[in-house]
Amino acid sequence: MTQRHLAGARILAQGLVGEPRFPDPAAAARAFGAHQGQDVAGVMASLALRTGGDLDAVLAAFDRGEVVRGYPMRGTVFAVAADSLAWLTELCAVAPLRAAISRRGHLELEGHHVQRAQEVLEEIAAEQSVPGKGRGVLRTELIAAWETAGIRTDRGRGYHLLSELISGGIAAYGPWRDGETAVVLARAWLPADTDLAGAFNGERAAAAAELARRYLTSHGPAGERDLAWWSKLPLGTIRAALPLIESQLESGYADRAGRLHATAVAARGGDGERLWWRPGLAEDYAAAEKETMRELLLPGFDELVLGYRDRLYLMDPERHCALVPGNNGVFKRAALRRGEVVGLWSRKGTAGKRRLVLQELCTVSPTQHRRFETLFAAFPYTAA
Repeated sequence: MTQRHLAGARILAQGLVGEPRFPDPAAAARAFGAHQGQDVAGVMASLALRTGGDLDAVLAAFDRGEVVRGYPMRGTVFAVAADSLAWLTELCAVAPLRAAISRRGHLELEGHHVQRAQEVLEEIAAEQSVPGKGRGVLRTELIAAWETAGIRTDRGRGYHLLSELISGGIAAYGPWRDGETAVVLARAWLPADTDLAGAFNGERAAAAAELARRYLTSHGPAGERDLAWWSKLPLGTIRAALPLIESQLESGYADRAGRLHATAVAARGGDGERLWWRPGLAEDYAAAEKETMRELLLPGFDELVLGYRDRLYLMDPERHCALVPGNNGVFKRAALRRGEVVGLWSRKGTAGKRRLVLQELCTVSPTQHRRFETLFAAFPYTAA
């Protein structure tokens, strides 16, 4: 049994139904803390779906330097508001960066290779790293420059060098160019004084509290273990941060169907875990429940699916296996109805003649299929 009411509350909190909750892509990126972003076309769609569906506005936000992609946590690419990337990376990327450095030997890389790679990047990207003007450096251009400088990039070395430079706060993925987000120098592209020292006077507890606030008001109802899984911050850090923001949140418990209650006793059939959410969400969901149960098409790697430690609130184990075949970390695009995954979708055909291909995991009526077709026709997907 899925927890459809928990799903409905999260759909509403994430701004996937109703009037746009977030005024622009930068506001959406900032409110979430981070959006899973290794599928660049998918994360562009995720941001667009939460800001009125305008893909051009999302691409423009990247071009203006308001939204970037980086490796702020988990060694994974995320889309983040530009004024949040530096401090978030300092807060959460310590362990992934340490792991990256430890892999240098396996790739026959040493510290001087990374230093030289940084110097080459700075040489070719300096003029292209002015927000609103610069167009960044394409990865192929960067790889070619590294090779010319005598830095080997085969066997994954190029990818490692770039990801380590981004995790170390040297670079970021910035403007949209030729179907990708081009590489820029972080110190020039990101707003000044947005590192941990500038934003929080170096106080990691305050930064952790701000990340927790953003996560719980955008993803909640969610628990401390969801946040720990998502951010990879230690539970102790999270538990110390929650009292700092408790007055800005509401909390309670979900029953077996996902309805929210003030006490664990009232939440019959639930797991007894305390959940947190933005103020007023429970009342808003009561008024908008029908709307949250309507059909949705999501891109792969959307935060509604990947933003929680347990995805089975949206589907049973069999459907989860179909969504992530072999549990290999590659997520297909989900079609939702009544707060659960009912199918997987893809596109076929050439530009201008693309059609929806819906793989049903549950019965989908002709009327429901037509609604999915309407959503598909308006879906904000890039050609990448």
